[in-house]
Amino acid sequence: MAAACPCRPIAPETAAARLLGVLWFVSVTTGPWGAAAGGGEETLKCEDLKVGQYICKDPKINDATQEPVNCTNYTAYVQCFPAPNITCKDFGGNETHFTGNEVGFLKPIPCRNVNGYSYKVAVALSLFLGWLGADRFYLGYPALGLLKFCTVGFCGIGSLIDFILISMQIVGPSDGSSYIIDYYGTRLTRLSITNETFRKTQLYP
Repeated sequence: MAAACPCRPIAPETAAARLLGVLWFVSVTTGPWGAAAGGGEETLKCEDLKVGQYICKDPKINDATQEPVNCTNYTAYVQCFPAPNITCKDFGGNETHFTGNEVGFLKPIPCRNVNGYSYKVAVALSLFLGWLGADRFYLGYPALGLLKFCTVGFCGIGSLIDFILISMQIVGPSDGSSYIIDYYGTRLTRLSITNETFRKTQLYP
């Protein structure tokens, strides 16, 4: 004698819901979303590599300006080489498997606008001839230079103040350019806070 089937009939609404669930699962796992989740990620751009996955050359320095030779609009570029066995898209958009000898991307670095004013000359003039206003004449401030000349450097007080300001690079050329200073020498770097730098301080407390 056959045993009675314990199965209960499934309501049409339940069967339809299960069928829709199966169809949704199949479409997700086989569609473009499923391909992305399954490891079909787009190849990383070389400029998005992490520190340690590439090395950049030192910039070529102009002897006259002591700035990178390709400095334009306060920005220069250096060649960067991805590490061996790294695969990424180079600056031409080509997916390349690197061996360590190919250029992957050009990294921007900051540079300064200079116009022939030497920091060493300015400090020397301020130290030895500041009481005659030579430093101010050199930096393009003829009115202040003449005033210092007529007052003997404001009785020496103005000469001392100017020497401190020029030495600390607070007073610079009148045209807004920067001093010519050895690229790998001691320079004053002014730090500013922007939305981007503030965000980074929050990420790395």
